[in-house]
Amino acid sequence: MEEKGMEARGRTVEEIYEDFNGRRAAIIKALTTDVKDFYNQCDPEKENLCLYGLPSEQWEVNLPVEEVPPELPEPVLGINFARDGMETKDWLSLVAVHSDTWLLSLAFYFGTRFGFDKGDRKRLFNMINDLPTIFEVVTNPTKKPVKEKSSVSNNSGSKSKSSSKARAAETQGRQSKVSLSKDEDEGIEEQDDDEHGDALCGACGDNYGTDEFWICCDICEKWFHGKCVKITPARAEHIKQYKCPSCSNKRPR
Repeated sequence: MEEKGMEARGRTVEEIYEDFNGRRAAIIKALTTDVKDFYNQCDPEKENLCLYGLPSEQWEVNLPVEEVPPELPEPVLGINFARDGMETKDWLSLVAVHSDTWLLSLAFYFGTRFGFDKGDRKRLFNMINDLPTIFEVVTNPTKKPVKEKSSVSNNSGSKSKSSSKARAAETQGRQSKVSLSKDEDEGIEEQDDDEHGDALCGACGDNYGTDEFWICCDICEKWFHGKCVKITPARAEHIKQYKCPSCSNKRPR
């Protein structure tokens, strides 16, 4: 597993935060956009399994390390055993909250090992606390930017977003499920900033940014950074009904 290397290079608050952020993004990916693959790997017939988030933003389901005590704190054991014994959403929420606990224990471990003082520990915690928890991302996926009240739905159920480009698409009858970053009307832009402040990306879990392109899935209504799902503003204007990677992978019942 790609767990080593921090001791050799990471000595500052920023480096430990970078490590934390990479692992967090990986676990969010496993529990959201890659959830089907993650679910299949957590076979209850297998031995104790753990979900590892790696600093490279990659995740893996693997057996725990054999040595005791381990070099680094280990994730919760046996996440696979409960997979078929509870509702999927409840199981994912349980894995999410244990993953939050694991990430915090790793950050505290590194902070202690590298001799952080009270000020450094507080700064690291504040940086971490500015991010939504994995549990929040997984259990509140519909929290998204508020749409303009004056927007009109098209036949596919897509809704226009608060942006000059989206409104221009309305006038041409080509509405797409798009959220853009800038608005020509400064008053509306200021209002939009307030409304969008609590929005979270369904892929990476980061907050809404006014300088970023967003798109909303017509099926699950989760919002995503365009870069996270590889959709550009130009391409989005030609999409009648957008499906996120997770919804695209679901088999029709």
